[in-house]
Amino acid sequence: MTQNLHIEHPEDTILTGDTSFLQSIKSDFHLSVKMDGAPAIVWGQNPATGNWFVGTKSVFNKVKIKINESHQDIDANHTGEVAEILHKCFDYLPQNKGIFQGDFIGFGGSDEYTPNTITYKFDDIIDQEIIIAPNTVYTAESDLRDAVAAPMKYIITDTSYCKFVFPKAYIWSGSYLEGADGFEMPPIIDLIRELMS
Repeated sequence: MTQNLHIEHPEDTILTGDTSFLQSIKSDFHLSVKMDGAPAIVWGQNPATGNWFVGTKSVFNKVKIKINESHQDIDANHTGEVAEILHKCFDYLPQNKGIFQGDFIGFGGSDEYTPNTITYKFDDIIDQEIIIAPNTVYTAESDLRDAVAAPMKYIITDTSYCKFVFPKAYIWSGSYLEGADGFEMPPIIDLIRELMS
């Protein structure tokens, strides 16, 4: 688990001289993919009050915290499209225990969505009211400002109102090993591993 900080893309860290990502090539690691939605939605049980809440990443602000435990809070803290999205999320996200973050993909009724810069095409028209791509879970003892993040490694079940989407991530380098349930890494990976030993 890590503090709730922006995570750099591996290719960006290499370009800036940080080669720590290459260490992961030497060992087993968890590969996660985050869909490109907007805005990021945070929801769950507020550890400070025990109440259900929704918000954007502003729930983690150190000074002007925007935690929405009611529709009135949403109206006081947000305007425009973000307020509209948060009102729907407040009504339709399941009130599970825990604190979650995911990207808002869109409102149901279509099979194609462009929430940010990437267009997502679904096999069928989405019947649920909202579509969320969960990616992070948090633990927090008494305050959201102290939340610790971890990648989501499990699936949240869809409800009749909320469609949860989870991208699948694979390493598609090399050739598939029949019967081995994996891929053979290309020779360059072996060379990098050897150089780093």
